[in-house]
Amino acid sequence: MTMPGGPSSLALAERRAAGEELLRLEGIVKRFPGVVALDGIRLDLRAGEVHAVCGENGAGKSTLMKIISGQYQPDEGVIRYRGEQVRFASTSQAQAAGIAIIHQELNLVPHLSVAENLFLAREPKRGPFVDTRKLNADAVRCLARIGLEVAPTTLVRTLSIAQQQLVEIAKALSFEARVLIMDEPTSSLTESETVQLFRIIEELRADGVAILYISHRLDEMAQIVDRVTVLRDGRYISTDEFSAVSVNDIVARMVGRSLDDAYPPRHSVPTSDVLLRVRDVRREGVFGPVSFDLRRGEILGFAGLMGAGRTEVARAIFGADRLDHGSIELDGRPVTVRSPREAIRHGIAYLSEDRKQDGLALGMSVAANITLANVSAVSSRAGFVRFDEEAEVARRYVNDLAIRTPSVDQIVRNLSGGNQQKVVIGKWLYRGSKILFFDEPTRGIDVGAKFAIYGLMDRLAADGVGVVLISSELPELLGMTDRIAVFHEGLITAVLDTKHTNQEEIMHFASGFTHA
Repeated sequence: MTMPGGPSSLALAERRAAGEELLRLEGIVKRFPGVVALDGIRLDLRAGEVHAVCGENGAGKSTLMKIISGQYQPDEGVIRYRGEQVRFASTSQAQAAGIAIIHQELNLVPHLSVAENLFLAREPKRGPFVDTRKLNADAVRCLARIGLEVAPTTLVRTLSIAQQQLVEIAKALSFEARVLIMDEPTSSLTESETVQLFRIIEELRADGVAILYISHRLDEMAQIVDRVTVLRDGRYISTDEFSAVSVNDIVARMVGRSLDDAYPPRHSVPTSDVLLRVRDVRREGVFGPVSFDLRRGEILGFAGLMGAGRTEVARAIFGADRLDHGSIELDGRPVTVRSPREAIRHGIAYLSEDRKQDGLALGMSVAANITLANVSAVSSRAGFVRFDEEAEVARRYVNDLAIRTPSVDQIVRNLSGGNQQKVVIGKWLYRGSKILFFDEPTRGIDVGAKFAIYGLMDRLAADGVGVVLISSELPELLGMTDRIAVFHEGLITAVLDTKHTNQEEIMHFASGFTHA
């Protein structure tokens, strides 16, 4: 993939030679109760280099980045920074040394201004008071460096996700960072916003900043990455010049096997029975009227550009947002869904695109999360949870869904993204849901975990469940669905047979055309 504005292959070939070695890790080991997260990892990073770290969810990437940035300390191994052996006791120590991290979950305070976020807890003072004039002036200089044209007094909550991402970058650079860690920086960006980010990365490279780049979007890496290191199961696998390996090579090293096909073979076959019939549903000013059928055993895709109304329709059917008009039938019977509680009672489940915010209780165990939507089934008449029974249920789903966790008592926050997604699926399976809306289910998870999620979706459909897959990835929709409903500005412009359509036709209808 070559994106508009991206560097040409000639420009990539003519990049200047990498600079001095800034960072070297040797024999890094990190243990947590019941698991060895990192086992003998090595890595080196040079000034002016973009170095990708790839691996499946659970491979150890996040743990390694937290060690580099001072959030964790290694149990064994050596870290050398600018030639000196170091051991950062905190993120503030790492930042003071010039190492900053931009997490996938943005770490900003929404109700504060851009300037206040940039210099939080280190505001310039005039006596005991914050020097607001200097604070804003310093912020303007930081924002200018990354080309973000917003006033320093702008509240962060009013910015787009892309703008917030740039504020995070400006914040990291305000520490005079020489090593910048980017964790899934493009996961929430549009193509044009990604082009802008890559332009900033090129400018940082030219300034000698070294960038550790974590992303599951392997196809975009060719535009910016110099070298790539692969981890698997907490172990070091390889380091190569990115130009010397193919995406298939990287994937094979990540998963330990060759992936000839990105999608598993389909075993489910839709029946003629209409499981869910939606007619003329509307939410004023948001979407509608929208009508569609979901058949038993079918995987129905929702396609469309950002803001087309796909998620809004799903949330309304689930009862999370109100419906102003229209009807819903389940198995031929009219139903009224005014809340998620009613939807769940009817067997409708919604897996949010933000699983951490809406799908999981991050501070609770795997077992508690799996039984969360059906906790009465593992509770006594007095309302007390029977923990032995809850654990037994959870172990069944952990085994059935191949959830990688030391135990069912593990806190969900500590699982990888792909395994967190499987926990959400387990929660709805235990509830006995017969209609599942999957909203961007593979966003931010690796190719191996994606393959597993696809297999679970097919298995659900084969068991007679109706599945709706909402995705911005057209290959994913073409690889996993039976039919695709295409949205544009809150309306369905076409319902296409997946076997007889292609990306061009989907984009034609997603752009608002109602005829081929």
